[in-house]
Amino acid sequence: MTALPAIPSHIAIVMDGNGRWAKKRNRPRTMGHQAGLKALRTTIEHCARLGVGTLTVFAFSSENWNRPPSEVSRLMELFLSALDKEVKELHANRICLRFIGDKAAFKSAIRTKMTDAEKLTAANDLLIANIAVNYGGRWDITQAARQVARAAIEGRLSPDDIDESGFADFLALSASPDPDLFIRTGGEMRISNFVLWQSAYSEFWFTPVLWPDFDETTLDEAILAFQSRQRRYGRTGDQVTGAADA
Repeated sequence: MTALPAIPSHIAIVMDGNGRWAKKRNRPRTMGHQAGLKALRTTIEHCARLGVGTLTVFAFSSENWNRPPSEVSRLMELFLSALDKEVKELHANRICLRFIGDKAAFKSAIRTKMTDAEKLTAANDLLIANIAVNYGGRWDITQAARQVARAAIEGRLSPDDIDESGFADFLALSASPDPDLFIRTGGEMRISNFVLWQSAYSEFWFTPVLWPDFDETTLDEAILAFQSRQRRYGRTGDQVTGAADA
């Protein structure tokens, strides 16, 4: 019996194109970021309807601090405002919020609101939404290696016992499965230091659609492409087909 096409259990998205979206309309870049928040809300809602278990989005990379100070400041204001406005509604819709990244760089008001949002939504079970802030894949691997080294020095972990599974327990997404589907909007075809370890076997899907224009139809298109692919994990196609038909 042939199985029905699977919905990805975990989708990761690089939300690219806010600034270009605004520039095309002769508007400030911050208008693009505001429009991007609406696209994120739409995406979270649609993922929940489809039965996606986990969504991880690249909201603010560790490299984004290099942007003009005025834009960074406005981004922080929008982030704070979104935490105020959106969290209660997400909680009411059983969305669990988690923030991953080096949060120490943010002001205490933002860190407090992130912590409060995580506590409020911790027991929700419809969809886990991981928001990557001041995050980088290399940072993630480095901080995990630092924790492993510390555990070994303190005698809590033997170097001979370190394997891929054990190392992954120290990564920022240790509580989530690896992404099945990795989406990047905006036309660029690179992963930009996002979930480097976790995306080893992800299916990649790139679209020229700018993030503020990303909607349910675009997400459905990405999932349809995902469902058309054969995920072999080192096996042959015949092995995969045989396993499915067994």
